[in-house]
Amino acid sequence: MESNKFGLFATSTAQVHDALAVGGAVQGVPSIEKITFHLLRLEDGFVLDEKVFCNDFVNLAHNMGVFLYDDLLAIVSLRYQIIHILQIRDSGNLVHVRAIGEFCREDDELFLNSNAQGMALSDKNKQQQLLGNHIDNNIHQAQPNPGNSFLSGIKQRLLSFMFRGLWNEETDDTLRVQKIRQKFYFHFQDYCDLIIWKVQFLDRHHLLIKFGSVDGGVSRHADTHPAFVAVYNMDTTEIVSFYQNSADELYMLFEQFCDHFYATSRNSMHMNFISSHSNNIHALEQLRSIKDKASSSSQFMKKMLSSLPFSCQSLSPSPYFDQSLFRFDDKLISATDRHKQSTDHPIKFILRRHPYSLRFKIKPGPEAGSMDGRAKKISWFLFHPVLPLALSVQQTLIMQPPLVNISVVNIHFRR
Repeated sequence: MESNKFGLFATSTAQVHDALAVGGAVQGVPSIEKITFHLLRLEDGFVLDEKVFCNDFVNLAHNMGVFLYDDLLAIVSLRYQIIHILQIRDSGNLVHVRAIGEFCREDDELFLNSNAQGMALSDKNKQQQLLGNHIDNNIHQAQPNPGNSFLSGIKQRLLSFMFRGLWNEETDDTLRVQKIRQKFYFHFQDYCDLIIWKVQFLDRHHLLIKFGSVDGGVSRHADTHPAFVAVYNMDTTEIVSFYQNSADELYMLFEQFCDHFYATSRNSMHMNFISSHSNNIHALEQLRSIKDKASSSSQFMKKMLSSLPFSCQSLSPSPYFDQSLFRFDDKLISATDRHKQSTDHPIKFILRRHPYSLRFKIKPGPEAGSMDGRAKKISWFLFHPVLPLALSVQQTLIMQPPLVNISVVNIHFRR
């Protein structure tokens, strides 16, 4: 937490991959018996509040299923397709603000239930009238089926936005009908089958929501599946924009205004100095170099846009990753919270300015290095946001039988 008073932690039980889809759950999504979010007071470690999700699925790996922005917390229930918005109060309480998914407004459920009761009462009166006339047409079969619900509120918002967008693109009625048939009705079921994968805050009022297939939502290789992103206004409950994850327009926004997607807290000054290709000329040159070398422009854009929405706290604000200050091999180390390939050679940090000299080196793993060249090694780094301190974890998998996995943790600091 940016106030430095609270810490938010999550624990969960093991996944059940073949869980039955009951109670509106999405078929094919695993289930976790208990997921608990703990709000701790950092001063003494006292648990102030907890939020528990039972028989649900929230992707906790790399904060994929949660996003923290100031005092607002978004939690994505992948299994039940609900975005839970919670607020962390100064008193140390987790307060549920709204749930977005089946319903978009607070009174949607009340309105639909009232309407359903009215329909049931009307059908009952009709049935009594028919029975009074001694007519039996199995009228009970025409009564509403509680299990046959509408599309979710967020899905209806999405489909309405797509329909209106296609309708307004043409002024000629004949062309309108053709376009609607080809681009909307032909893919209607595919759009209905989309599920929410991931969510991030853009600000206190807008969410960036990623939609895709069920298979992609639970796959470790979701990048290979088609996906879409939408901007959703929580206040008006409207979809503001909608793109496929390979759209040229979305990539241009990503390249020119990348910092806006990070949604850094207004109270966190050091998070505003993270290098990106929209605020750093060296990062932009690096991005364009990769783009020029790519064999397919569309595949390159799709790969770059697959990172949207960004994961919360996925970038280190350490000044050592400031590309205006230092040059380093981003294949071995970067500000992104991800594993990297590891070598036996130290990672060099070289000054960007005169005298362009080696400033310092970081070497993960054992000091003597590995003697087995066939071993597969990956490293992960954790840098302090402001102090010259870092942790490195190197995992070595020796491929020859018997398989052995060795982990080495190092603490790096500058004197």
